[in-house]
Amino acid sequence: MDSRFLQTYVHVVELGSIAQAARHQGLTPATVQQRLRALETDMGSALIARSGRTVKPTPAGTRILERARAILRDVRDLRSAASDTELPAGPLRLGATPTALTGIMPPVLRTWVARHPHIEIYIEPAPTTLLYSKVLSGELDGALLVHPLFAIPKTCAWRDLRQEPLVLATPADMKVRDPLAVLAREPYIRYDRSVVGGKMAEDYLRARNLRPHVRFELDGIESIARLVAEGLGVALLPDWATTGAPSSAVRRWPLPPPCPVRTVGAIWPRAGVRSALMQAFVELTETQLGLG
Repeated sequence: MDSRFLQTYVHVVELGSIAQAARHQGLTPATVQQRLRALETDMGSALIARSGRTVKPTPAGTRILERARAILRDVRDLRSAASDTELPAGPLRLGATPTALTGIMPPVLRTWVARHPHIEIYIEPAPTTLLYSKVLSGELDGALLVHPLFAIPKTCAWRDLRQEPLVLATPADMKVRDPLAVLAREPYIRYDRSVVGGKMAEDYLRARNLRPHVRFELDGIESIARLVAEGLGVALLPDWATTGAPSSAVRRWPLPPPCPVRTVGAIWPRAGVRSALMQAFVELTETQLGLG
């Protein structure tokens, strides 16, 4: 059995389309169909049911899906372990929140490429909750994310990288003497309450009996900051990392204590084949951030 054909099958199921799977793998739709037919012949069962332009797994295809994913992870692990260098071979499958990707990782990646030009890194940007689940399931080798509001399992390693206290974000030309008065007066752009930073903001407001006039609610710190810069409201946000100078269109104001703080860090499985690779990346990140 060719593991490439198995990977094609998994992509077809996940994307729900032969055409999308072909684009994802840089293949032609005809090649994807040939791989599926060869895999089905090898298995002795139909794995895909076609309905117009969409596809879905057959009962047999559904039964083998998780096992197929496990086999593909084992193949990646085998190739990594076969490296004749000090570190396992890549690719390192790394997740990152949007702010970690743009605010922390660029200088780290630049140094990594200079030191390890042959070790590829696959980067998946996503919210913390999704990245956390993918690290635990083995789909990712590690991630830079916000520490969840519960303990990290002992099967995973964790390293603090950055502390981000809650701040008031306003247009740059707004004068602020009392942040709480501003929150009570100005239109408010609420950070999604289902994420750690948004829950911190909501708890801070509730503890001070503040009920601002909510104009928008959304996830994505950079998106919220852009709306603030346009003068559409103010926001409570973690003091997010930026590469280079922060935007001159938004000003960040400290809040009256006690002020909640979120922790951005790195998580990875302790026993993974590429755990040494992830640890090397984290140590480099610490050096770049002046933590080493």
